[in-house]
Amino acid sequence: MRSQIKRHVAFRRKREGKTDYKRRRLLLTSQETRLVVRTSLKHVTCQLVAYAPTGDNVLITVHSKMLTKLGWPYHTGNLPAAYLTGFLLGKKAKEKKLDHVILDTGLHPSIKGNRIYAAARGAKDAGLDLAFQDDVAGDEKRLKGEHIASYAKKLRTEKKLEKVFSKKADPEQIPLMVEKIKKVIMG
Repeated sequence: MRSQIKRHVAFRRKREGKTDYKRRRLLLTSQETRLVVRTSLKHVTCQLVAYAPTGDNVLITVHSKMLTKLGWPYHTGNLPAAYLTGFLLGKKAKEKKLDHVILDTGLHPSIKGNRIYAAARGAKDAGLDLAFQDDVAGDEKRLKGEHIASYAKKLRTEKKLEKVFSKKADPEQIPLMVEKIKKVIMG
């Protein structure tokens, strides 16, 4: 006679690959406000989330589409847009007297120089106390978009610029526009 083996069925969100419960438990037991950064192909969303036993409370949400209202004429899913989105979130957090947060990357892999760390660096530059090394966010030139501007300059010499970039704005001006938007955010 075979003995009955009881099998444990994992939580649905773990089975679907949507939640890492061990990492989430560590984040929640710290009782700190979390900086949650989520990216898609076209946008970046940054939120400050506080734990509550009944469910998480979202304190502040900033979406990269908000940058267009501030005068950003470029794509809202690139590295400079992620940096500015984090900077805008940091500014709003300082206005609400929030200063210490921890970074919640979710299930995204930790890759040096990605948009998640760019947004975190923007929040840190705006004045939030966020514990991570600055070199993880990547080079300062990439956060300002100089790599996009140099690529656009190369394409202009090859006369292929119109095929790659839209005609709305000159991509060679991205570093200047990043500084301009930062000044607008600071007020």
